[in-house]
Formats: sequence, C-alpha cells, structure tokens
Amino acid sequence: MISSNMSVKEIVQKYLFYLEKGEINKVIDLFTKDGIVESPLYGTQPARIFYKALAEDTNSSKLKFGGLFFEDNTNRVSLLFDYDWELKDGGRVVFKVVDIIEFNTNHKIKKLTIIYDTVHSRDALERLK
Repeated sequence: MISSNMSVKEIVQKYLFYLEKGEINKVIDLFTKDGIVESPLYGTQPARIFYKALAEDTNSSKLKFGGLFFEDNTNRVSLLFDYDWELKDGGRVVFKVVDIIEFNTNHKIKKLTIIYDTVHSRDALERLK
C-alpha cells in the first residue's frame, strides 16, 4: 500500500542514522507536518516537539538495527532496535525499542508509537529533571 521513490527500508535507515547523530531537523523532516509521536516517557506530542525535547535531554545515542517487520495490507511497519541512551547528566540506559511507524501514501511518517520497558529509563530521566 505504501508508494514512493524511497523505500520504507531506506526511510527507516535514515531515521535511525539521523536519530543516532542527533540530526533532529532531519528526523522531523521524515514526518508529515502534523506527525505525532506516542512515547512512554514523553507522552503524545507533535513530532517536532518530541524530538526537540529528546535532544535537550540527550548527550549521545547509539542505535543498533534489529529488524523491520511489515504488516500486510497497511501503511504500518514495526522497527526493532537497541537503544544506548546517554542523558545530559551522564546517566546511561540501554534497552530494546519497538517503533510502530505509520506512513502516509507519500512515505512521510504520520504516527510513530514507541514501545519499550521504562523501568530504568524513567528513573534516569527523572534524575535529569
């Protein structure tokens, strides 16, 4: 159902690359203007606000691709990756993430739902704040 010149796999690779490098404006450009992110730590926010807040809290990130899973007859894929997150205060948390990404027909992300266990990351973020 998804159609564009750039493949979903290429978009996901760019997303991970930009996120790891902290190139937040390039991450945001992968979204529709009204694209949203649902995060267990930051809540539901417009993508442009979520990624700027994440960048403010982040020193560095290391991301390791784990897999890309396609859902038949939809514009959704699930992305699995390992996230090694160093916060501004030097705190570090490592966890597995599943992002459920919903695209529009132009291969822009309209919704990204983040799923992961927040037991350690929530404490680390609260210490930062």
